[in-house]
Amino acid sequence: MKIHFLIGIMLALVTVSCAPSSHILTGVARAPISPSVVKIYSTPPVRFEEIALLDASSKSVFLPGGQRSMDKVIERLKIQAAQLGANGVILEDVQDHQTGAIGTGVGSDSYSRHSSVGLGIGGSLGIYSKSGKGRAIYVPEGTAAPAPAPAPAPAPAPSP
Repeated sequence: MKIHFLIGIMLALVTVSCAPSSHILTGVARAPISPSVVKIYSTPPVRFEEIALLDASSKSVFLPGGQRSMDKVIERLKIQAAQLGANGVILEDVQDHQTGAIGTGVGSDSYSRHSSVGLGIGGSLGIYSKSGKGRAIYVPEGTAAPAPAPAPAPAPAPSP
């Protein structure tokens, strides 16, 4: 009975400690909106109001997550932003890192009076996490375009 209780407590702790997303409120939250209207920005728009700092992650086994893991991180950032009433997310940082490994091994030996033989084999799988950070923002209507890049200086005319 005690073992079942301890396993239940450990599972609850692991579930809580592996939250796939979180946020820190830095501004005033608005009424929730649909995640489908939240836009992702690589550069800040001209005018915006910051609402929160966001953090989301996605785990994968064997290899660092590919596009599917990236899509999951973006989806989680959009959901968090929408819950806070933000209509945009400025994507700031995305990274892959190994968070753990699962390994196992087996071995066998044989011996006699004059000799002995031992054989072992093992293996390990990595557990990876893709994480993304961003800022949840509210962009007033009509100011969604990012600030334009400065125009390059015209090339000097060739002299005759």
